[in-house]
Amino acid sequence: MPAQEKQADVVALSFEQAMKELEDIVRRLESGQVKLDEAVSAYERGAALKAHCESKLAEAKTKVEKITGSGKNLGLEPDDRD
Repeated sequence: MPAQEKQADVVALSFEQAMKELEDIVRRLESGQVKLDEAVSAYERGAALKAHCESKLAEAKTKVEKITGSGKNLGLEPDDRD
């Protein structure tokens, strides 16, 4: 699979799917049963999955900050001023 297709494939994954695949890659690499060429390809895929997960987490953080008003009290929690 060409690198561009691999990248498009990673981008289409949900956070959970990417984490599961990344965990599987780590498990395989840690087993020591992977040939060198396969290990290099798995490492590259793992790096792309890691970057994708970090991006998804950053998106989620931004959404939460928008919802919570970046830590400002929007009346969603009790106000201590009473």
